[in-house]
Amino acid sequence: MDGLTTSGDVVKADIMSENVPSTPEGMQWFVLKVQSNRERTIRNSLLKRINREGLEEHFGEIIIPTEKVAETKGGKKRIVERKLYPGYIMIQLTLNDESWYLVRDTSGVGDFTGASGKPMPMQPHEIERMLGTEEEKEAAEPARVKIDLSQGETIKINDGPFESFEGVVDGIDEASGKISVLVEIFGQSTPVELESWQVETI
Repeated sequence: MDGLTTSGDVVKADIMSENVPSTPEGMQWFVLKVQSNRERTIRNSLLKRINREGLEEHFGEIIIPTEKVAETKGGKKRIVERKLYPGYIMIQLTLNDESWYLVRDTSGVGDFTGASGKPMPMQPHEIERMLGTEEEKEAAEPARVKIDLSQGETIKINDGPFESFEGVVDGIDEASGKISVLVEIFGQSTPVELESWQVETI
């Protein structure tokens, strides 16, 4: 199958999940509990075992849901991928003794999510929520900037026309990466809009 490959480029494309994958007849989506920070390694191990044991007909896509987050370091903004559900992988398969054993016997896999040890397939609305489409994600949730500040926190401005001024964080906009800071100018508290990287906590 197209999804069953260990090619680095294709793996990245699968992880990005540009659209909600279709479900071949007889297959269902399940969620696997896996060792955190080993999601990609475990995914590749599953793909290799499926190919080696000739069980491609029982498996579809194996996806690590991610989101795009903008981070600013040293004044430079970059887009990074962040796992939406650390420690979990979504897998599409026909559940039978062979497929269940292959998955459970793969190093790093804990178990299927479910009740009383019985794997529970995901419902369509759950698949939509965990994956969605790239277009919908970008329209509804543009890349957010990770801002390690909180409203009411006192900061010092270290760049721009208000350099060396101190102020209080009045608002945070992770969509644009900007913050609103109340700065005392000529005895009056004045709101100033700044990039998050222009300030530091005191």
